[in-house]
Amino acid sequence: MSSVKILQMRAVGFRLVNCSLSRSVGRLINTLILILVFGCIGCAQSTAGTNRVHLFSMADLEKTNQLYRAHDHNAVIQVNNLLKQADSLLTQGPWSVTFDKKKTAPGNNPHDYLSQAPYWWPDSSKADGKPYIRKDGRRNPEIYELHDAAQMEKMASAVKKLALAYHFSKKATYAKKAGQLLKTWFIDPATAMNPNLNYAQYVPGVNEGRGIGIIETNRLLPIPDAVTLLQNGLDANLVNGLKDWFKAYTQWLLTSKNGKAEQKELNNHGTWFDVQVVVYTLFSGDEATARKEITDHTIPRIAKQFTADGRQPLELARTRAWDYSNMNLMAWYRLAFIAQQLNIDLYNKTVDGSKGIKTALEFLLPYAAGEQAWPYQEIGGYEYGNIRRMVHTARVVYPDLKLKAFDRKFPEGNDPLMFLF
Repeated sequence: MSSVKILQMRAVGFRLVNCSLSRSVGRLINTLILILVFGCIGCAQSTAGTNRVHLFSMADLEKTNQLYRAHDHNAVIQVNNLLKQADSLLTQGPWSVTFDKKKTAPGNNPHDYLSQAPYWWPDSSKADGKPYIRKDGRRNPEIYELHDAAQMEKMASAVKKLALAYHFSKKATYAKKAGQLLKTWFIDPATAMNPNLNYAQYVPGVNEGRGIGIIETNRLLPIPDAVTLLQNGLDANLVNGLKDWFKAYTQWLLTSKNGKAEQKELNNHGTWFDVQVVVYTLFSGDEATARKEITDHTIPRIAKQFTADGRQPLELARTRAWDYSNMNLMAWYRLAFIAQQLNIDLYNKTVDGSKGIKTALEFLLPYAAGEQAWPYQEIGGYEYGNIRRMVHTARVVYPDLKLKAFDRKFPEGNDPLMFLF
């Protein structure tokens, strides 16, 4: 079997959950996860525009759909579970950046997204605590008093599930509900979010918003592919309106003070900025800008972020060095999957002595496998979901990858399965 076909059956998800399911169910779930996150290497995706997807695999979706309609036992179990979740969403929401607003951004416009910097705390030596001071990796609970991020998370998660439920069932009620959620968040003049993050992750006493806050719209990354799955059940004007919103948002990303600052960030913030720009521009049909972002900004980051032995010094300097090293590398594997759709190979790209993302993964593997103790600071605990997701893809992309110790600790057929939900 070719590496392309093998990868089509591999799976990568967002987080792990404990399940006691059969190995065959696990294989099906893994296929579903790959559909949701990476799709397949080399699978034919349509050209930019109406039916293009970037993080889903239409080929694998169709394969799972065929199994479901053929009453395959495992497919029925998994798809019915998805449909049950989608049914519960029919009575939830909608969500909006204008709802449950405890505080508005400067200018008092409720349509402006607002969030507070998570690692900044009151200065106990100041009467009013301002300007706040940074405590890396330590979240200030004040951030949860602002609800725009939570509203966005609920909306995006719901749309994603409803889109998949619609794909498998073709029930118009799922598309109708997703359409309501999308219209409320992006289109309706009374509730729509303005396409900017001028006031994201502001620091009390320091600024009104920062480019670093742009990472919070990572939550919107599944929306373009969800819209593609829902398209036959959505009003054409709504779809066009969504593309216009993401076009306007991408324009803001590329031209605003905050956007330019985030694009220049050398660490994971810059990498995730590239992921957003590439996905959103492809959704709106602007392949040229997506290519430009990868060639002008993503590729030069390789030499700045990775050493010859695969270390990520900018992430290793953090108080949560394991978490940030994995999070940044996960963005690279996302970009590599999207880039290969544009015939750009980031999986094997090296620049100025850096060996690229394969070597970066190889650097992390012995620590994940327990062969070596992690020698850098990690105040938040160790999470292995991201590296398992990367390995699912890397074992096929890199056939020579040494995974014996890793597989002993995380056997693919027996360990907790990866779910998007």
